Amino acid sequence: MDLSTDAEIKPELLPTKIYKCKSPDCKAWVREEFATEQQSCPICKGPMLRSIRHLPPIGKPKKKRASKSK
Repeated sequence: MDLSTDAEIKPELLPTKIYKCKSPDCKAWVREEFATEQQSCPICKGPMLRSIRHLPPIGKPKKKRASKSK
């Protein structure tokens, strides 16, 4: 009997560039693609540091549309 559930299936994790809050009391972080040029912490407004985390990919790759020919 197979007792596996969707919760047990782990997503693929990829190294992802992020910015994390420099403050040890703040746990905020943001993916690089959502960061602004002068990124400040969205919670405490402190400075952010570049880092890497292993995260699941977001979004789906764009599919090419098949052209309709008449």
